[in-house]
Amino acid sequence: MKNNVKAIRVTKGLTQEELAKLLGVSRQTIISIESSRYVPSTVLSLKISKFLDKRVEELFELEKSDFDSKSSRSS
Repeated sequence: MKNNVKAIRVTKGLTQEELAKLLGVSRQTIISIESSRYVPSTVLSLKISKFLDKRVEELFELEKSDFDSKSSRSS
């Protein structure tokens, strides 16, 4: 999954530390999200959306690889 968290955070004038404090997470969590090493939970994604005043879809975008048949098995 791709994300625009860093670009939007920067345009809002927030540091990683400031956003982390607003969200109640560590700066390392923000670093991991921005570098796409960590996909945040639904709750954290919604919190990021609220604090950055953007829709979730503006922050996070699925990639073709997210639809890999191995990861989307049906029951």
